[in-house]
Amino acid sequence: MSPMTERPVVKRTARAILLDGDPSSGSLEMLLIKRTKPGEAPYWITPGGGVEPEDATVVAALHREVSEELGAKVTDVVPAFVDTVSHSLHHAAHGVKVQHFFVCRLASMDLSLRHGPEVDEPVGTYEVVRIPFTRAGIASVGLVPPALRAYLDANIEGVRALLAPDLG
Repeated sequence: MSPMTERPVVKRTARAILLDGDPSSGSLEMLLIKRTKPGEAPYWITPGGGVEPEDATVVAALHREVSEELGAKVTDVVPAFVDTVSHSLHHAAHGVKVQHFFVCRLASMDLSLRHGPEVDEPVGTYEVVRIPFTRAGIASVGLVPPALRAYLDANIEGVRALLAPDLG
């Protein structure tokens, strides 16, 4: 494929770089989901998932997914990062998956309100974990995708600044 070839977008996801705490005091935490599937090493993902036809916008999909997976509400949703990866849909249409990552602040969370396929028909376990939102905290878990891990490592101060009161 030549570098100039456009690839069709066959899937879009909305994912939350979900932060809780006070950035000025340095006690900021990131919420992740530790995924453990039978016979595989665990990995850590940001809350989120696919944009569905009933979602009015990508941000609406983010709110729906965070509600399903965490029983949570988020505020201060700011686009932060896009990851584009090859993706084949049902072993046919080859194209790309575009993952939209948004920095946002946790407003409320009640794990008893979780619902949706991950809760109703889980494959393995989904454990909500908190890590310090620091380079060491992020390096302490197997966060995927690798592009997100690299982005956060390179830009952690800038990501914190996306939630600063003076951003406007």
